[in-house]
Amino acid sequence: MDSPLASKIFQRLLSHQTCSRLRFYPPTSRRLLLNAPGRRYYRSSKEDDGDDDSRQTSDWQMRTDIFPPDKLRDYEKYPMVTSDMLRSRRERPKRVKMLARDFIEDSLYNPHYGYFPKQVVIFSPSQPFDFNKMANEPEFLRQLGHRYTVFEDELDDEVPNESRQLWHTPTELFRPYYGEAIARYLVTNYKLMHYPLDDLIIYELGAGNGTLMLNMLDYIRDFDPDVYARTKFKVIEISSSLAALQSTQLTRNASSRGHTEHVEIINKSIFSWATYVPAPCYFLALEVFDNFAHDSIRYDPFTEQPLQGTVLVDNSGDFYEFYTKQIDPVASRFLQVRDAACSRPFDHPLRESRFTRSLKSRLPFAPNLTLPEYIPTRLMQFFDVLRDYFPKHELLTSDFHALPDAVKGINAPVVQTRYQRRVVPVTTPYVQQGYFDILFPTDFATIEDIYRAITGKLTKVMSHSDFLSRWAYVQDTATKSGENPMLSWYKNSSVMIST
Repeated sequence: MDSPLASKIFQRLLSHQTCSRLRFYPPTSRRLLLNAPGRRYYRSSKEDDGDDDSRQTSDWQMRTDIFPPDKLRDYEKYPMVTSDMLRSRRERPKRVKMLARDFIEDSLYNPHYGYFPKQVVIFSPSQPFDFNKMANEPEFLRQLGHRYTVFEDELDDEVPNESRQLWHTPTELFRPYYGEAIARYLVTNYKLMHYPLDDLIIYELGAGNGTLMLNMLDYIRDFDPDVYARTKFKVIEISSSLAALQSTQLTRNASSRGHTEHVEIINKSIFSWATYVPAPCYFLALEVFDNFAHDSIRYDPFTEQPLQGTVLVDNSGDFYEFYTKQIDPVASRFLQVRDAACSRPFDHPLRESRFTRSLKSRLPFAPNLTLPEYIPTRLMQFFDVLRDYFPKHELLTSDFHALPDAVKGINAPVVQTRYQRRVVPVTTPYVQQGYFDILFPTDFATIEDIYRAITGKLTKVMSHSDFLSRWAYVQDTATKSGENPMLSWYKNSSVMIST
C-alpha cells in the first residue's frame, strides 16, 4: 500500500463514527468464512432525493434517508472514462465518471494502484500440512493460525506493513493434494478424448503464487511421464508482480526447474487476448469469477425499467452513485442473453408483485429504485473470448456460490480489506481504489445457462466437496477423527466443468 497514506486513511476510518457498524475479524482470508471487507473514510453511494420528470429523463441519484450534496451539475460536465483509459494513469482519477464495472475493474486491476497488481500477498505455508497426524479439524485451524502469524511476522521483519492484504486459497492450504486432484481429472479426460493425437495443453487464468501449476506438473511427471512429455502449461496472468513471482517459482529448486520447458507465462489480461488457438485445450479458472467486474442495475419499481449505475468521482476523490436509463451495449446484451438463455428462475429485484412494490414505495423515505442487482458482464465477455479464440476448450472452474456479509443487493459483493491484521468489512463497493478486495458470488445455475448459450458446450455443476471426493485421494487430508478439512471447508463453493 501507499504506506503513510494508507495508515492515515485507516486511522481516520477506524476512528470515524460511521465505523461503529463495522465488524472486525481475525485474519481468515478467502475461505469458507469469507466475511471480511474494508473501507476508507469516504462518502459512498450518495444519492439525491429529486424525483421530478426532468431528472428522471436523464440521470438520477437514488433517494435515501441521508441527504447529500447535489452532484448533478458535476455529473453533467465530468467526462466519462473507462478502465482501459485509466490503465496508464499512476494516480487515482478525480473529476470523472465511469460505469460501475469500470470502477470495479480499475480498483482491482489498474497496474499502478490496483488491488491485485500492488497489494495482494498470498499465504503459502513453508511445508504442506500433515493432516493424518492431526487429531481433528480444530487442530488444523490452530496450526493454520500459528503458521499465519509466523508467515506475517517474517514479512514484517523485512518490511512492516499495517495494511498488508493477505489471503489464502485451497491450492495453498491443501497442497499438493488439491493440485493433484485437478491434474488427475485433466489427465483422465485427456486420455479418453485426445491422447495420443493431441498435446495436453492447459491454460490457467490467474495463477497466484504458481503453486497449482507446480503441483499439477509434479504429479503428471511422476505418475504419467508419457503424458508429461506432451504437456504444455500456459499461465495468463494480468499482474506483472505475480507473473514475476510465478517465473521465480519455476527456478526455486531442481525439481521445479525441470518444468521450465513445459511452461509459458503470459503477462496480459485475458480480455486483450487476440491469438486463435485451434487445438483442444483445458482452461482452468479457479477463484477467478469472483473478481470479475460487474455492472450495477436498479429498476424502477413501477415501470420495471432498468437503469445502469455509474460512479462519479468528484474533485475531492469522494464517490457518488448515479443511475441512467441509457443502458450501455454490454449490459444490455447481458440482460438479453440471460432472458433468452435461462430456463431456471433466478433471483431478481422485481420478483415481488407490483402490488407489494407499490405498498413499499409509499412508506416514508422509501427509495425510488429497487436494490441494485450486480450482473456479471465481464464474465459474459470471458465466455466470448473462450468461444472466439479457444473453440475446442474444456473449462474447469471453481468459485463461491454464496458469500456472507455482502453489501446490500442481488448477487452483491463482499468488500473487504485488512488493517493491523484484522479484516474490516464495508457496505459499498465504491471505496478507495486498490485498497479493497471486491468479490462477488457466482450464480452457477444462471451462468451455466449463459455459458452454454454462448459457447454451445455441455456442462455439469457440482459441489466443491463432490468434485474432490471423486478426484482427490481424500485419505491424504483426513485427520485422526475422520474429519477432512479439504472436503468440509469451502462448502460455499461449486465446480463447473464443460465437455
